[in-house]
Amino acid sequence: MNTHPYLRAFMAGTLVPTLVLPLLLVALIVLRLGMQISFPIERGLVFPMALVPALWGVWSILWQASHESTHLPLGAHGAFLPLLLMPGGALIATQLGVLNLGASSATWFNSITIPYALVACFLAVAIAAYYLAWKYIVGFVNRVLGIG
Repeated sequence: MNTHPYLRAFMAGTLVPTLVLPLLLVALIVLRLGMQISFPIERGLVFPMALVPALWGVWSILWQASHESTHLPLGAHGAFLPLLLMPGGALIATQLGVLNLGASSATWFNSITIPYALVACFLAVAIAAYYLAWKYIVGFVNRVLGIG
């Protein structure tokens, strides 16, 4: 009997962003409509909301497929994902005109300038958060689905 481990790995991977991204959307709606904060973030929010859950699912499939040979812990595997998402997102945002890269800082939406030192701090926090999310949440779902 075929137990479809890659389908179950995809479902386990997509769980976290599928639950978190709608909460971010609610926060955006409250800020934008409830508090009347004018900020064109929806241009940069729609694409990640569609892409990130699928990328998490594919990343989970890659762990499932490579775990036998690499023996890389799930948390460590998940911690590598921001190292792909941030540069990829920056490339797409630059091409879409949402992000402008300068010599010492990045400018989002032509209104917010963020120094690269702060971007590096955010990357470190993202790596830690992804490690914990993958180790505990995705790992738990993998065990529940019988693939971890």
